Amino acid sequence: MSKLHWLALSAIPGIGGVTARKLVERFGSAEAVLNAPDEELKRMPRITAEVVARLQMVSLDVLEAELAALAEEGLQVVTWDDADYPLNLRQVGDAPPVLFVRGDLLPEDAHAVAIVGTRQPTPRAMALAETLAQELARRGLTIVSGLASGIDTAAHRGALQAAGGRTLAVLGSGLRVIHPRENIPLAETITQRGALLSEFHPNTPARGPNLMARDRIVSGLSRAVIVVEASEKSGSLDTAAKAQRQGRLLFAVPGSPGTQALLAEGAEPLDLRTADLDSLSQRIRDHSAYGDETQPGLWNT
Repeated sequence: MSKLHWLALSAIPGIGGVTARKLVERFGSAEAVLNAPDEELKRMPRITAEVVARLQMVSLDVLEAELAALAEEGLQVVTWDDADYPLNLRQVGDAPPVLFVRGDLLPEDAHAVAIVGTRQPTPRAMALAETLAQELARRGLTIVSGLASGIDTAAHRGALQAAGGRTLAVLGSGLRVIHPRENIPLAETITQRGALLSEFHPNTPARGPNLMARDRIVSGLSRAVIVVEASEKSGSLDTAAKAQRQGRLLFAVPGSPGTQALLAEGAEPLDLRTADLDSLSQRIRDHSAYGDETQPGLWNT
């Protein structure tokens, strides 16, 4: 039953990852939150009378039918209670309590690196991103990106070109609404060699705020983020900022306005012509932003 309660909790506007954590810390479980007295709920930060009213309106029968329909469609619902919730993301303060997943999440996906960049790259940057992703995937790292046009697409394709390469694509839409549409074939291939992930209900269209929200998941799934090419106002810079707040390694390829700005702010330069990719892969594999990951915590199973 716990999946139903997590699904109910995550569907309430106003209850994001941070608030959900505080609620479960206070009441003990998602089920207990749904059954908590109204007045106690209202004492919690950000829990308004409207949020409480929405909690009261939850129908577990409707959600149970929805879970069955998702399963028939091959869509998984992965929650904080599940052992296969991604290890790196589990430690992020505003991680989503529920992920919708098509494909398979594996323990080795903890050794992940995000490769991101502009949607309108130069041919050189496209080739570099694809080669970099292929080489790092060949060395056993899972490649994470956002399925967008441009650098994201090159990163996913590069990972798939490596023998045994894996890649995870984080969507800023629901899994039934692949965006951009030209990447539908790529998305289907990714499900065979990794997974598509979204925090949004499968019918959710792509919107600007959703695309921005997914950036924290792209970096959160990863131990390092590499920005290949970016303009001064690129969304990739948002991913980079979130990576730094999450304690991830941050690399930037010199040569574009956005990456030069990141380098000026302390990102490490990455030049594929001179980089020791064996050492880089091992460094990413060994990096932990949160110390000993084997220590039990509230969200460890």
